[in-house]
Amino acid sequence: MRRRHLLTSGLFLASAASGIARAQAPASPAPPVGAAPAAPALRRTHALSLLGEPSLPADFQHWPWVNPSAPKGGEMVQAAIGSFDSLNAFILRGTPAAGLGRLYDTLLAASPDEASTEYAHLAKAIELPADRKGIVFILNEAARWHDGKPVTAEDAVWTFNTLREKGRPFFRAYWGDVAEVVAEDAHRLVFRFSTDGNRELGLILGQMPVLPKHFWEGKDFAQPSLEVPLGSGPYKVDRHEPGRSITYRRVPNYWGRDLPTMKGTNNFDTVRYEYFRDPTVVFEGFKAGQVDLRMENIARLWATGYDFPAVQQGRVRREEIPHERPTGMQGFAMNIRRPLFQDRRVREALGLVFDFEWMNANLFYGSYTRTTSYFSNSELAATGLPSEGELLILSAFRGRVPDELFTTEFRVPVSDGTNAGRENARKALTLLQAAGWTVKDRRLVNGQGQPFSFEILLNDSTFERVALPYTQALQRLGIEARVRTIDAAQYQKRTDEFDFDMTVDLIPQSLSPGNEQRDFFSSEKAKEPGSQNLIGVADPVVDALIELVVAAPDRQALIDRCRALDRVLLWGFYMVPHWHSRTFRVAWWDKFGKPERSPRFDVDFGSWWVEPAKDRALPANRNATP
Repeated sequence: MRRRHLLTSGLFLASAASGIARAQAPASPAPPVGAAPAAPALRRTHALSLLGEPSLPADFQHWPWVNPSAPKGGEMVQAAIGSFDSLNAFILRGTPAAGLGRLYDTLLAASPDEASTEYAHLAKAIELPADRKGIVFILNEAARWHDGKPVTAEDAVWTFNTLREKGRPFFRAYWGDVAEVVAEDAHRLVFRFSTDGNRELGLILGQMPVLPKHFWEGKDFAQPSLEVPLGSGPYKVDRHEPGRSITYRRVPNYWGRDLPTMKGTNNFDTVRYEYFRDPTVVFEGFKAGQVDLRMENIARLWATGYDFPAVQQGRVRREEIPHERPTGMQGFAMNIRRPLFQDRRVREALGLVFDFEWMNANLFYGSYTRTTSYFSNSELAATGLPSEGELLILSAFRGRVPDELFTTEFRVPVSDGTNAGRENARKALTLLQAAGWTVKDRRLVNGQGQPFSFEILLNDSTFERVALPYTQALQRLGIEARVRTIDAAQYQKRTDEFDFDMTVDLIPQSLSPGNEQRDFFSSEKAKEPGSQNLIGVADPVVDALIELVVAAPDRQALIDRCRALDRVLLWGFYMVPHWHSRTFRVAWWDKFGKPERSPRFDVDFGSWWVEPAKDRALPANRNATP
């Protein structure tokens, strides 16, 4: 399954933060003719939130779910799949190592307990101009790189310009409405916007990791490298062996260890990622004690695989943790750059024979919910017929979107659960025939006698058990679909170059979508290698709706605009939707302590800690009987 790149959550800029004075400067008399216009009034705050006031005041001491007295020490070992050949996670070339985000501080820290809310972190304060055409970050004077040099606004300016020029295409799309960034002094970082309508832009800039300009001088940032990079974050690279493992060591004199956004977190002395060939080997590694914890995303394993002795003896614990996270869209994505998938009727037909009901009963133990929206598990998902607010938006595009969008509720196909549903197959064949395909000698061919044949590209063998039954259903229509699983590096290269027919894609969403939709679905990004528009959507209607989402003036407008965009994407039949879960399934060797609750939108493993007595109680050979 394709994994989305850094900084993919959409967020929106909001004004006020509780606990901070709101008074603006008193009105000034009009400047004399010819004088420079007065600078816009600025309002200082400690946090940004789109969906109302941030819940934490300016003097909050720590995140509400963490244990601020959590002990430091010990090691957490996690798994990664494939290999890596670079320690630069920000560029298109190379395969970056897991966990590199631990090296860097971001301007603001997102709260996984609140939707679309970020708090002061590397920046100690934020200033917002009244005209909403910019944002100012005041950097913390105490911030230091691991070599002891101060983190400056000049570093942040260099980072922004370098990532936009040489980083992954995502950054250019995400920050497209920034007109200028300047360092007004060593700690005052000013972004000026080209529009006052991009309400999330301040928050997504807050997600920016700041990199050290002095470290990169004389180096080619666009080239992958295994030179250990300099950071300012809570960890630094301790050792690494490409293809096998990478270890991060906690920085004992980390400048931000007592920040309210850091207290009670980053408790492990070392965090190590062990690399494995594929998910099957990962699970065996976990059972053998080579990995400390795992998020289980295979329903079959969760239901039947955890019967090994360590579970029975209580040395491995399991828990399903409910969450409120929007689940976005996962599914088989068609590359519509390919002529084979350019007819909407063909795409609809391919979705009709995907038998989720059979898979959920026979492969997933009934544990999943079918995904029916690009904004699933949120109020942004389109349901029923368009509301009045949605119609006001969509009516402008009549004749350019399917007529059914206005009159018919979109529904994913429902099967009889046999994986051989005749009714859906008949509907699919009718659509294919209308698109110019006919069955000859049990093969589906076009007017030139060319067969309907394509490849489903995977980088995770786990999905073979889903793809293979799907290909069997397609074969009954006369379609030849082949499944090919390749290693992570090959897969990344081929998907970056759009060299595939169909693959599994995951399009994540937040409660406040915005600029990232350009990278997911815009015409411009459909042509740019390395973008996240894997499908190749290049529709002026979608482009217009994306800009409306970005410029939504209030919450209700955002809801209406996201639902309108959702309907157009759904009626485009670009993906065969899969499923989602509303819980996190977590298993771990019983050496950890953890907070009494998790944040609402995530499992914060960074707030866990090692309990020495439990750690000592585990035998060195964890498969041994205690």
